[in-house]
Amino acid sequence: MTRPLDKNSRKLLLQLAEDSIRHGLEYGAPLPVALGSFPESLHILRATFVTLNQKETLRGCIGSLEATHPLVEDVSYNAYAAAFSDPRFPPLLTTELSGLEIHISILSPPDIMNFDSEQALLSQLRPGIDGLILQDKGRRGTFLPSVWQSLPQASDFLTHLKLKAGLAADYWSNTLTVQRYTTESFAQKING
Repeated sequence: MTRPLDKNSRKLLLQLAEDSIRHGLEYGAPLPVALGSFPESLHILRATFVTLNQKETLRGCIGSLEATHPLVEDVSYNAYAAAFSDPRFPPLLTTELSGLEIHISILSPPDIMNFDSEQALLSQLRPGIDGLILQDKGRRGTFLPSVWQSLPQASDFLTHLKLKAGLAADYWSNTLTVQRYTTESFAQKING
């Protein structure tokens, strides 16, 4: 298990996310990251999601499920993408910056879950703790652990995840795979 980030590292990542969004507003691209200007502990390969909320309502969420980039690069890119490339929302405007809340979730490496029925899968889920990656028939969907806040029942969580992956609510198959992960999450609001 990876050790949690210290307060200063979290602060650096939140500032980087904000700076990348501001850079995107001005230049239309994520802030390029100079690895040497960050502590080595933030160079490790980690998968992240950046979620943006405006007045407690989702305003964008983009992330990666595989750890392929240094942590600081992943956060910079995903913050920009959450603000300007989430297909569910128009690109963020400068007027929306004040009060925008940035949430960063750093994913643990996923573990494959073993089950032989939907009931067996449901019995293993840990509400409020598990993020899931569901995959079958070329379709894939994920829910971060924070989604448990709006879908606290394991059966509802799984049903909505199937729908997100483009599968039927009652879909079941022996080839269905589910991976579980946890997140280290922290947030900050932009003031002006």
